Amino acid sequence: MSQDPWLQNYDATCRLAQEVAENIHERNKQQRTGGNTAKINMTLRASLQKLKQNISQLKEGLLRTSSSRRIIQSEADRRQNLIDDLLTREKQLNATFKGDFSEPEPTRSTLMTGGAAAGGSSSTNPWLINESEETKGLTFGEIKQQQQRIIEAQDAGLDALAAVISRQKIMGQDIGNELEEQNEIIDDLSHLIDKTDGRIRDETRRVRLVETKSASCGMLVVIVLLLIAIIVIAVWPV
Repeated sequence: MSQDPWLQNYDATCRLAQEVAENIHERNKQQRTGGNTAKINMTLRASLQKLKQNISQLKEGLLRTSSSRRIIQSEADRRQNLIDDLLTREKQLNATFKGDFSEPEPTRSTLMTGGAAAGGSSSTNPWLINESEETKGLTFGEIKQQQQRIIEAQDAGLDALAAVISRQKIMGQDIGNELEEQNEIIDDLSHLIDKTDGRIRDETRRVRLVETKSASCGMLVVIVLLLIAIIVIAVWPV
């Protein structure tokens, strides 16, 4: 049975990446010996652009294949990891080409295989990798454990941050509830004050009315008394 076209493209991309790495190493040798590197730099730029395009095509092909469910999820995840490794290598090659860090002597590595790991080809996928001091001497399993510890530490920090944010949210809700209760109390007081003020105005009007009536009654009593006195005087014998 013929090999999967996606895996064939992946193998070709791996070989292109190795070719770019070897050309960069050769370019660096020429620079150290004072040779003319203009031609090889031009070739490298074209190769790096082609490498970028090939990786984009691999991503698009994987998206179509996984969307149509022509491969199982575990195989889709494995191919995504292969693409991620290619993207990392592309960044390293671009940085090396621009002189951001030096490239070691080209060596054959079995960190990742092309067709053999991907589906049956015997070709290997050699890389030129600058290993960090933190991972030197560590096995793949130890490196994976180290990454896992870092991820767990980050997760713990995110959990702590989430807990703080959750507490602040609860405090904010409590403050909001307290403000609502205080506003209700203020509204009740305002309503009570308005009712009391209305009653005071009503009572004031009643008092004034009583005072007016009282004054009128007093004058009437005086007039009556005067009339009685006049009558008494008039009928009283001299």
